[in-house]
Amino acid sequence: MRHTILIADDHELMVDGLRKLLEPDYDVLGAVSDGRQILPEVLRLDPQLVLVDISMPSLNGIDAARQLHEAGCRCKILILTMHPDATLAREALDAGASGYILKSSPATELLSAVKEVFLGRTYLSPAVTRDLLDIMGKPAAAHDNAWAKLTPRQREVLQLLAEGKSHKEVAAILNVSVKTAEYHKYALLEALGLKTNAELVQYAVRHGIIAV
Repeated sequence: MRHTILIADDHELMVDGLRKLLEPDYDVLGAVSDGRQILPEVLRLDPQLVLVDISMPSLNGIDAARQLHEAGCRCKILILTMHPDATLAREALDAGASGYILKSSPATELLSAVKEVFLGRTYLSPAVTRDLLDIMGKPAAAHDNAWAKLTPRQREVLQLLAEGKSHKEVAAILNVSVKTAEYHKYALLEALGLKTNAELVQYAVRHGIIAV
């Protein structure tokens, strides 16, 4: 029986390429282009592996991975990203991912990563392995500590605001009041030491939460 995979990426060409690469050996159950679709689709389709981009609209791949882990989903998670960032790799592993591979990697490496993850192993792209080992034993930087201390809801609000959503739109997406959305914004700005929307957007880009 073939292993099953769900693709989560908002670039159609990337999804098409991944399908062609994976379908000879795996059953690709579908693809989602919005981070908020990942958990519902996993619950509906029950894939064994989710291949997730970090820079997903509405909810980034790392927070989506965290949602899957907290919901008790059995699927394995492999992060596929353009960001050769060891700090993001550590966040992904902490969120429950089993691997972290770059989009610039050869197709053969991606297939190897998928195979390793299905065997129950952790796969890290060589481009981030050395830097990740270097930071694992060190205390997190102050800005990383601040990011880690944000609540899941604050992280969601941060991303939606950075994507240009208004307080009213954020409130509607999260099913909360406008005042609650505003409260989360000011709380996260204070926690991160930011003052303006422009600084918030810059922060989101630096952390791979949104793409430019």
